Amino acid sequence: MPLFLCEKNGMSARNIYLVGLMGSGKTTIGKQLAKTLGMPFFDSDKEIEESTGVNIPTIFEYEGEGGFREREHAVIKQLSNKDGIVMATGGGAVIQQQNRDILKEHGFVVYLQCSIDKILQRTKRDKQRPLLNTENPKARLEVLFIERAPMYSECADYKIDTGIMPTRKVVQNIVKQFRAEARI
Repeated sequence: MPLFLCEKNGMSARNIYLVGLMGSGKTTIGKQLAKTLGMPFFDSDKEIEESTGVNIPTIFEYEGEGGFREREHAVIKQLSNKDGIVMATGGGAVIQQQNRDILKEHGFVVYLQCSIDKILQRTKRDKQRPLLNTENPKARLEVLFIERAPMYSECADYKIDTGIMPTRKVVQNIVKQFRAEARI
């Protein structure tokens, strides 16, 4: 059982879900957040890779983004049925309305915001991000931000900029907000 129970719209939300663009810190912050709260951590992308036995770029290559999004939805639906977890979602998980609805209904959703320049700095050597395998990754990130920012905001209970403070401080702020929502 998790340490905290957040009351949300008259319902209890025991999970914390992290949303945001790739490179915003969802996995790094999620692991620290889970450790701090004594909750298990799940990364939806890693869960997809473990269930398929191949990496995300391979799924994109053979099934396209649509096939990947179907797998992503199934994993989010499955993990949202657990109680007391921290989950880092894939950057595009919010594209599907059904995913946003699941996240909002089953947990406390934190939107990790970060500048495009900081994300580029964090992801420049990462070849495992199929959407950035382009001649102009900055332009691609700007388009993704314009498309997705309203969806991240729509489902977020809390927003925090991960590009301007250390991970430890981000985690402290999320815990503080989660506890405040839980009225602890």
